[in-house]
Amino acid sequence: MVRRPVAWVVAVVLLAEAFGIGALNWFLGVVVDRQQMSMAGLDPHVMSTSSKAGGVVFGLYFAACALVALLVAVRDRAPAGLGRVLLISAAVVHALLGAFALGLVGWPAFVSMLLMLALIVLLLVTYDREPGPGQDVASGDPLAGGNPEAGTEPAGPAEPPAYPAAQPHGHDDAPQDGDEEPQDTVPAQVSRQPVPTGP
Repeated sequence: MVRRPVAWVVAVVLLAEAFGIGALNWFLGVVVDRQQMSMAGLDPHVMSTSSKAGGVVFGLYFAACALVALLVAVRDRAPAGLGRVLLISAAVVHALLGAFALGLVGWPAFVSMLLMLALIVLLLVTYDREPGPGQDVASGDPLAGGNPEAGTEPAGPAEPPAYPAAQPHGHDDAPQDGDEEPQDTVPAQVSRQPVPTGP
């Protein structure tokens, strides 16, 4: 995997940039203060303080970006939240620094800034998001829900439960409700006819 080496390289380079930019701005502030330089009538002390403050701010910013890249390399997980925003902003800053460096310093500084921009973008795009709770099932047929890697097949449709067949009641069974034939409520009356005895 190339993800972790890229993260380590980005962390080291960003940390070096943090110390380099901070030290450079602090040095320029000291030089301006000692030489009493002024630009467009600005107070030398204000220029020196601004340069030192800018060095501290940019140094802390790049150090924070280096810390995010270091955590990505250690955990081997994609940056999220504020860390992802810091890395994206670092990529934008390097693009702007490359554009300024091309006019002020030359092609070597421009190429180095673009190389660092490419490393940050590579770090952001190589780490995929972790699958959510509904994405951890291997995709086979999304409707069937099978797992082709595990060799399991989706279960077929469930069969309806078998109900016991109605058994006819035997003669020995006790009568149940509804088992008897309907009977008349009034008993039938038997009448006897007189038998003739003579002619």
